[in-house]
Amino acid sequence: MTQPKTPRWTVWKLALGLGVLATLNTPSQAMAADLIVSSNDAKYVRMAGKDTYPEHPGPDTLSVIDASSAPPRIVATIEVATSIAGPPQAVAITPDGKLAVVSATNRYDHPQKKVILDTFLQVIDLEAKPPQIIAKVDVGSHPQGLAINRDGTLLLAATVGGDVAVLTLDGKAVVLKDRLKLSEKRLSGISFTHDGKAALVALRDEQGIMVLDVDGQNVTTQRERVATGVAPYAIDVSGDGQWAVVGNVGLPGLANAGKLFGDADSFTLIDVSQRPFRAVQHVTVPSIPEGIAIAPNGRWIAVQAMDGSNLTLDNPSRHPHGRVLLFEIRDGQAVGTADLPGGEAGQGIVFTTDSRYVLAQFNVEKQIAVFAVNDGKLKDTGTRLTVSGGPASIRSMPR
Repeated sequence: MTQPKTPRWTVWKLALGLGVLATLNTPSQAMAADLIVSSNDAKYVRMAGKDTYPEHPGPDTLSVIDASSAPPRIVATIEVATSIAGPPQAVAITPDGKLAVVSATNRYDHPQKKVILDTFLQVIDLEAKPPQIIAKVDVGSHPQGLAINRDGTLLLAATVGGDVAVLTLDGKAVVLKDRLKLSEKRLSGISFTHDGKAALVALRDEQGIMVLDVDGQNVTTQRERVATGVAPYAIDVSGDGQWAVVGNVGLPGLANAGKLFGDADSFTLIDVSQRPFRAVQHVTVPSIPEGIAIAPNGRWIAVQAMDGSNLTLDNPSRHPHGRVLLFEIRDGQAVGTADLPGGEAGQGIVFTTDSRYVLAQFNVEKQIAVFAVNDGKLKDTGTRLTVSGGPASIRSMPR
């Protein structure tokens, strides 16, 4: 763990009357605030489906959102290093709202025209005035998906090197405890189960989920597997302890996949109420379900699919916008209830803690859109939270 230089801060503001961040003294107060964090990549810009890296971009940032009242609002913005590459879950926040962790750090070398992957996590003290990075923790391989348990004592980071980094949380100290080797290929998303006794890790290149066993701060695996579709990516678990979902991004999620034309992809519904965990349904959705989330109440599933909005203008499957879809879990099966236009090349998606709203990252537009869940009739509220870079990852407090 090293202590970085204090970064230049772009914005620090508190929402009047909400008492968030600096006045959050207990976990119960933090949970009442319903804090959500969004990491935003400013150095990468998608132009009509093409990857570009402008010469003099602004800084990458972390936005802290308070969703305890409608509409949600951004209450702090902090300079960090992050990227759009990987599952849109490369950020996390502790259950007491005092720390955030940012992953997926990379840099673009303009002379070499090459992306350089870093191997550290950034720890941000949200209580500091202004909030600041207080540590960088090297985990030995490029980290992507992050998960923090409900007790706020354990952090897991899935890496492209096939390791899961196991880190302990004690106050504001984050320490690398172990590295659990699962594969020689890339991992992507990761989430704890509700009781904290297990975690699910997506094997991006090998397909399927690997189940981890968690006993206090010891993390092991008996290599229990759960079936998925092609290239499992983001993972979420419901707060009622019943369900998990994983988005399968298909061939675009694999290396050297060739030229693609917007094929349909899928998500998988997994019963995590008892061991062994079991996939119970594979649901077809539009291409690249980049973001997926399950409501804390275990009733709703939200999916943000690119649906060809990531493709170049000459591709016959190009669409100007992606889709935001809502499903209801009825009798152990996901049933579609709503399908609305989304953003261009949308990224992560998350529910508010009361399961009444969905926040979706519109990457190209540099906005976070707010949708209302009205008994299955999804409604675009028109609320847009503007961020300084393309929003890339989003996570709520552990539920």
